[in-house]
Amino acid sequence: MPYIVDGHNLIGRLPDIHLSEIDDEDRLIERVAAFCRVERKRAEIFFDRAAPGRSGRFRQGPVTSVFVPSGETADAAIARRLDQLKKDARNWTVVSSDAAVQASARNAGAQVLPSENFAGRLNTPGSASGPEKESNLAEGELEEWLRLFGEEDG
Repeated sequence: MPYIVDGHNLIGRLPDIHLSEIDDEDRLIERVAAFCRVERKRAEIFFDRAAPGRSGRFRQGPVTSVFVPSGETADAAIARRLDQLKKDARNWTVVSSDAAVQASARNAGAQVLPSENFAGRLNTPGSASGPEKESNLAEGELEEWLRLFGEEDG
């Protein structure tokens, strides 16, 4: 089941990405793309207040990012997308903790997943999208592999 994500709403629930950061949207897109690759899902992430020249739809692997132009909200764009999906909306999950977005999703027949719940999935230790896994290599094993297979000087 693919996801429709209320981007800024989700960023506000993540401990390591902040709305005040210049690259917050890009970092979220990368995180969700990694999650989608592991889970074999796809997602559309909606962001409002697009920077000048950045509005539109952009695809990055399993993720399509939608930057909504000024004067419109991501909430309205999500509702419009759900309308476009018609009966197929029931096959989508909307990720948001915004009551209005959740209501639009339910009215369209889509599943609803609160942003804090999805954030927990993104931050699961050991997942491709969460914190790095510890190496299973024994001490010194990495150096041995690099010596055997690494680039040689010269």
